[in-house]
Amino acid sequence: MGARVGFIGLGIMGEPMALNLVRTGVALTVWNRSERARRVLVDAGATAAAEPAEVFARSEIVILMLAGTSAIDDVLGPDGARRAEMLTGRTVVNMGTVPPEYSARLAAEITGAGGVFVEAPVSGSRRPAEEGTLVGMLAGPEDAVARVTPILEPLCGALTFCGDVPSALTMKLSVNVFLIAVVTGLAESFHFAAQHGVPATLLRQVLDAGQMSSPLSRVKTAKLAAEDWTPQASIRDVLMNNELITESARTAGIASPLLDVTRELYADAVARGDGDLDMAAVVRAISDRSAGGASPELTAGIQPGGTKSGASSV
Repeated sequence: MGARVGFIGLGIMGEPMALNLVRTGVALTVWNRSERARRVLVDAGATAAAEPAEVFARSEIVILMLAGTSAIDDVLGPDGARRAEMLTGRTVVNMGTVPPEYSARLAAEITGAGGVFVEAPVSGSRRPAEEGTLVGMLAGPEDAVARVTPILEPLCGALTFCGDVPSALTMKLSVNVFLIAVVTGLAESFHFAAQHGVPATLLRQVLDAGQMSSPLSRVKTAKLAAEDWTPQASIRDVLMNNELITESARTAGIASPLLDVTRELYADAVARGDGDLDMAAVVRAISDRSAGGASPELTAGIQPGGTKSGASSV
């Protein structure tokens, strides 16, 4: 792995991904708005850049793990000579989740500026990012995909080539339909059981022993049983992904009945102040509905059977 690599975006997912690259010996230059995040990578052996342009200047391949289109636009800057100078001869790998239509435009802009663009969104949350077991979906020119694949292998347990841009992002949104439906369903299962007096630990035991059990479900049943809302995939990020799916469905003229409902639920969760919690905490927004729109403070004290205590409802 002799290529000089840059990594921009050291958030919940980006930090452990970048750390895995450093541990495998990649010569990595990083940038993030947060100095704390940069310091973690520098302590691990990476080089910190003062600005995004420096990452591009020092790198042949630049990985973006940013939250949304505006963050990408801010990093790349406006069209013009400076942007062209930054991108010429570089391979840009976007691993974040953005609208497929935006990704197609971005690919055209980067190609027009003399660069190469590869889509590489990943499925998984912080734990798989730490373990290097994310599932990567790749799209773009086959020679470019082949060039970046050895760099992405330490981050992913599986990599699948999906075709031309934006097919990898369309695949990612398809996967997220299932993800959001499963985790929201688990949250509702725990709420339903709790309101009928079934202990959360007992429900977890049954779910984890059954044929529907999976690595994802076992992580989330543990969180729901323990009321551990430490974020692996935050409610705010899930809402963003949910909206990408429903907007893409509208554009294509297809139905998205489940995701229309979950979008409202995750929006309620953000509105109640839970946006930075793990997506399993959507159970609290479900509890609000059972309480008839009671305040979060009231709902947080409802226990199985409707009694009150100092703990949350599940």
